[in-house]
Amino acid sequence: MKHLLKMLDLSKEEIIDILNLADQLKYELKHSIPHPHLKGRSLGMIFQKASTRTRVSFETGMYQLGGHALFLSASDLQIGRGEPVQDTARVLSRYLDGIMIRTYKQEEVENLAEYGSISVINGLTDFSHPCQVLADLMTIREFKGQFDDLKMCFIGDGNNMANSLIVGCLKAGMSVSAACPEGYRPDPQVLEFAKAYDCFELTDSPIKAAENADVLITDVWASMGQEGEAEKRKIAFKGYQINDEIMAAAKSDAMVQHCLPAHREEEITEKVFEAHANEIFEEAENRLHAQKAVMVKLMA
Repeated sequence: MKHLLKMLDLSKEEIIDILNLADQLKYELKHSIPHPHLKGRSLGMIFQKASTRTRVSFETGMYQLGGHALFLSASDLQIGRGEPVQDTARVLSRYLDGIMIRTYKQEEVENLAEYGSISVINGLTDFSHPCQVLADLMTIREFKGQFDDLKMCFIGDGNNMANSLIVGCLKAGMSVSAACPEGYRPDPQVLEFAKAYDCFELTDSPIKAAENADVLITDVWASMGQEGEAEKRKIAFKGYQINDEIMAAAKSDAMVQHCLPAHREEEITEKVFEAHANEIFEEAENRLHAQKAVMVKLMA
């Protein structure tokens, strides 16, 4: 494993290996056991999309691993003034040990990896969000103890989260159902991948998707950069909400996940969110541990 660009690139064995290391690093942090695996290493963090969890978790994670993180906003880099990404990649490779980038196009992440000589981590693109899904899988295993015989249900926009969850959960050994309205389906590349799995279902019925689910996951209806479509999307996604009716269709001990930020009373009700807040905020914390595991695997 040289990079983390998208969930499609990871094998089941690599996913489990990352999660096992994340569990270990979390245990060590909770018991004040130092783990300076990246002492003397530097991570450049390129942000073309703003973030709370991504920046804080990566920066804190590098500190806890003994390394150093540099925040690089697009406005601070020549890439923001038109320098080709392949030139930026080759320059930063001479200064840093790794790059985390949070941007729009998946192509930019792939080009950084192709032209640079250091590890590249996808902190989010419009196509994929592998760091978040690794944290989700870590949380699911914490609460459920396994992946086999579990069903994950995603309700909402077939966006980067849906793309990555479908791939990650199927590879981990779970059954997957996704409820997305027409015109907002997951990426064709992901649906082509999912064809190989008999345990995948795509529907436009949230109730049908939620039947006997062990894990329910949703995301905002309008992601960053789609604010101008917010009103149109509210109409398209009416009914695609995790609420009491959806919870009643799932298993009685079903857990809920949300990558945050959440828009209460849109994709999830306040009641359901607060009833499952412990799971959701444990998921948010696990971004730190899962990403530390990725950085150790790539940069140590």
